[in-house]
Amino acid sequence: WHLFRVEDAEHRVRSHSITRKGVPRSWVNAASAAESSAVAAASTSTSTDELTSLDIVNATAVKPVDEFGRPQPPLPPPIMGTYNIVTLGCQMNMADSERMAGALEKAGYVPLETRVQEGDTEAGAEVVVFNTCAIREKAEEKLYSRLGLEAARKRMYPSLVKLAVAGCVAQNEGERLLRRVPEVDLLLGPQYANRIAALLDEVELGRQVYATDPLHIMEDVSRPRRDSQITAWINIIYGCNERCTYCVVPNARGLEQSRTREAIRAEVEQVAAEGYREIVLLGQNIDAYGRDLRPRDNFTDLLEYVHDVPGIERIRYATSHPRYMTERLIQKCAELSKVTEYFHVPFQSGNDKVLREMSRGYTAERFRRIAALIRHYSPDASISADAIVGFPGESEEEFQDTLALMEHVEFDQVHTAAYSPRPHTPAAVWDTQVDEEVKSRRLHEINELTKTHAARRSARMLGRVVEVLVEGSNPKNPAEVFGRSRQNRLVFFEGDVEKLWNKLVNVRVNETMAFRLRGEMEGEPW
Repeated sequence: WHLFRVEDAEHRVRSHSITRKGVPRSWVNAASAAESSAVAAASTSTSTDELTSLDIVNATAVKPVDEFGRPQPPLPPPIMGTYNIVTLGCQMNMADSERMAGALEKAGYVPLETRVQEGDTEAGAEVVVFNTCAIREKAEEKLYSRLGLEAARKRMYPSLVKLAVAGCVAQNEGERLLRRVPEVDLLLGPQYANRIAALLDEVELGRQVYATDPLHIMEDVSRPRRDSQITAWINIIYGCNERCTYCVVPNARGLEQSRTREAIRAEVEQVAAEGYREIVLLGQNIDAYGRDLRPRDNFTDLLEYVHDVPGIERIRYATSHPRYMTERLIQKCAELSKVTEYFHVPFQSGNDKVLREMSRGYTAERFRRIAALIRHYSPDASISADAIVGFPGESEEEFQDTLALMEHVEFDQVHTAAYSPRPHTPAAVWDTQVDEEVKSRRLHEINELTKTHAARRSARMLGRVVEVLVEGSNPKNPAEVFGRSRQNRLVFFEGDVEKLWNKLVNVRVNETMAFRLRGEMEGEPW
């Protein structure tokens, strides 16, 4: 490894770049080495050597100040040997966080919650990781607001706290983030999730590490530390080759890289042996699975390949792309008993002109045909989707086409968002941006229609018996437990969580709401 280090006359600044000799895909953006001095100048001037001579108990001797030098109330020192991962984002982020947790535990760290007393809200970990999403602007705002406390702790204990930002914001923001929060020790893109321990070794040497360059994602040596004890998230393909004009994912997660079917099945067998009964196969564009492999593979055949793993009762997956979703896949999902009756297929807009400008690669009519095929092969299936309102240039008539598509399909759930310009995307610089007030009105209108359809789709379940996998107790009513039906609806009913946790039960539905059901258990759990 070549280490580029920046020295300051008063203190050592963490190194900014790492590259691998002779390999075109580097660990870290070496081209930014020259610019790192700007980051160095912005970073704290507290000497790391000052603190190493202090006992941890007396470490608050370092004067606590904010980034402007104003006095701040002291925070307790970090609990050494612990880590804390804060996940902000989607299912892919959750899976990446599990991989990072597994790598950190293999390196000897333990979760912060295992070392703190209940109710202690000020305790801090030695390693703090914010795993981020950049799909929407609010996610970035949430990151910067959450970073404040840990940046303050880093200023108080500069050699004891290791502060990392992972995920899509780290990939997209890069040095801009380091300039804004120079206390950050490590930036790592999603492709480096399973290498976090090695990168922290560089931080231990007093270096600031910026790992965002593309690279081939290796199979994990360590096992993920799974947050859920019910559902195991399993990545089958990383990255995305699409170039939707509003989306940061290709820049943030890189090109598509499929895992081999053998590696995926081995992980499914592993989680089954650990007692998991449900898996969720993940991919930004899951229908693209296998097209980068040689010999080529496909998602339909993969589903069949992992379907017979003993112990797994349910298989879900996300996310499908209308451009690539096939009748063969839809038919196979209906035939395979463990694949649940739930399809998540984002349509984004119901207008062909808007879809072209989004570079989505399909028409509204094609989406209608996909929905019709799902209803044909799996009549009881639920369909959820994503939609954007206020895309640049979207007229009122074009927005009405989106509502018309929703009326035609009648979704069980639509995840909606008002368009927000994202960095490094073509649509962000177009001069046809829609007024915020118009976007807000359209968002309200589409959300109201979503609730209407969701309530109608839930109502069809009244009086019927649904299979539920119990996940836990209702936090608002300890006498109740909750789980999900095969159509991915939350279901609440009275029961003892100690006896029913991770069990499958039949529940007769006696009350329906837009996004949840309530009922009574029938028969014995299994």
